[in-house]
Amino acid sequence: MSTGSLRAALGRVLLFEGLADAELAWLAKVGEPRRLVPGEVLFREGQDAAHFYVLLDGELVVTKVLDGQEEELTRHSSDPAAARPEPGKPLAANCVTGEIPLLSGTAHAATVRAEGPVKLVGYSGEDFAEMLDRCNGVARRLLPVLAWRLKSVQTQARDHAAAAALDTLAAALAHELNNPVSVVDRAARELADVVELLVETAWTWGEVASPAEHASVAAMIRQLVAAEPDDALPVDALTMADIEDELADWAEAAGAAHPGLLATVMAERGLLLADLREHTAGLGPTVLPAALDHLAAVLEARTTAAELSQAGRRIAALVAATRDCTRRDRGPRRAVSVVESLESTLTLLRTKLGPVSVVREYETELPALSGYPAELGQVWTNLVDNAVDAMSGRGTLTLRVRQESGALVVDVIDSGPGIAAEALPRVFEPFFTTKDVGRGRGLGLHLAHQIVTQRHKGTISARSVPGETRIEVRLPVSADP
Repeated sequence: MSTGSLRAALGRVLLFEGLADAELAWLAKVGEPRRLVPGEVLFREGQDAAHFYVLLDGELVVTKVLDGQEEELTRHSSDPAAARPEPGKPLAANCVTGEIPLLSGTAHAATVRAEGPVKLVGYSGEDFAEMLDRCNGVARRLLPVLAWRLKSVQTQARDHAAAAALDTLAAALAHELNNPVSVVDRAARELADVVELLVETAWTWGEVASPAEHASVAAMIRQLVAAEPDDALPVDALTMADIEDELADWAEAAGAAHPGLLATVMAERGLLLADLREHTAGLGPTVLPAALDHLAAVLEARTTAAELSQAGRRIAALVAATRDCTRRDRGPRRAVSVVESLESTLTLLRTKLGPVSVVREYETELPALSGYPAELGQVWTNLVDNAVDAMSGRGTLTLRVRQESGALVVDVIDSGPGIAAEALPRVFEPFFTTKDVGRGRGLGLHLAHQIVTQRHKGTISARSVPGETRIEVRLPVSADP
């Protein structure tokens, strides 16, 4: 492309509209014309920024790798009529790219490639700086573009980070629900057999026992049922097996039809053969077998019911924790217990934590603060998730909550290798991550920063040395939550 034709093409670009001939001539002289074939990459995510580009003809696609998948962020088109409508996007934003990393001295946060044949002009960083100084009107038109770009990045970062937090919670919830749901499924299938056994032994027992024996066994059942499995003293597997064998042998010798079942349900409650002998001492040899079988059926029914109840409570607790962590707060701020919010997050991320040791250091009598529970739940989710990843799933996670100068201070501390000193000041920037390209979104800490500083008027900071990274969240306590 000749200098004259390039000058004419630049004059048709919205960014340069109204420039003097001398200014356009300079732009044509220092510009570097380029042609891209369909699919050719102009620059890649993570690459150092070297040029500011002006689109003359064609369409550019802006993408970013998030969690291993390439996602489209936006498109730029030289034809305003063909450009994809985006809320608040200035028309001039369609014809320029690469200005933010040049101005901020950072690497490219996204990849830009050609969608079809593309013509554009590149300007070095020095020429771009001189352009802003020399060409009247360029800076004025570029400012709305910069404002929209920054707002768009923040919006995308918030949405992606919120989605990432929900993905983490959804995966954790699915895994956590697996155990109680399996218990419910197994207990429900076993319940029919338990009920049938209970009815059968009740008939037999009713036929052979006298009223006095009925009363005696009923009292025995009440006492033994009161010894729930959770109350049993912990014993090792070998000792438990010995207790069960002793109970089963005695019940079998007494004529019980289900000695193994009786031995299991009694041993689970920490009951020994001496307890069984004590409660059945007054029963004759013809009545004892029926009493033992009925006792086994009653205890097994109670055990099954307890398992269902416990699984139900676990499911209810998980649902409640999920609701607290994911509900979108459209109403006014409300009182929030930071400790309860943290514990809800730990409940949902229990599987993610795995072998990580969790140390809780909560001050007592902490006040509630005025805030948005779901958004604070996203903060804790991102901070804990980052900490566990930093430790590669092994180490110590310390959570501290204290009151200090009218604020609640929350420390999330991990024992990982730490963050490099040069990276530490940037950890709250959108799309910045210390993980390998494509593994981390670089959005979790940015979202946490937005929620803490903008939604709750607090502060968040990071300190790191090898073996300890500390994220400190300081949330003001309202006088009237």
